[in-house]
Amino acid sequence: MPRYVITLVGEDRSGLVSAVADAVSAHGGNWEGSQLAERAGVFAGVIEISVPEESAAPLLSALRELDETLTVTTLSGAESSTASSPVSSLVISLVANDRPGIVREVSAVLAAHELSIDDLSTDVRDAAMAGGRVFEASVLAHAAPGTDLSRVKDDLEKLAAELQVEIAIG
Repeated sequence: MPRYVITLVGEDRSGLVSAVADAVSAHGGNWEGSQLAERAGVFAGVIEISVPEESAAPLLSALRELDETLTVTTLSGAESSTASSPVSSLVISLVANDRPGIVREVSAVLAAHELSIDDLSTDVRDAAMAGGRVFEASVLAHAAPGTDLSRVKDDLEKLAAELQVEIAIG
């Protein structure tokens, strides 16, 4: 079965994920992977599914009819990628005093070293004892063979003296 990626954005409500899962199932599809989140009352998700090709258009239509606040992007076929050469997976954890521009600066360093971001999660929370706000990020990325991972860490740590960086290579 062909694989598709669906992106959804809309007003959050109870039962929305269940309704999407029901539509996928009703059209003979299989939910293969997803990243779903609610932020400030807005639901956003990226879902990878496999569905018979003849069911893709009816599924898209059904998803668009679920909720008038929900925006569904056009289904696009997702080709199965097989890397021609092995890559290193990295899990990067960042903690810093919050300030504008951290995501921009971190993503620029990763791009400069030709790392590809597979997953990025960020959050800002109140610092319990010190006051102020703390920025935290978790990045799953992959690097091509030959990437000097120690230089990646060094460049990330140069962003700010208070930035703590941990890299695990898998």
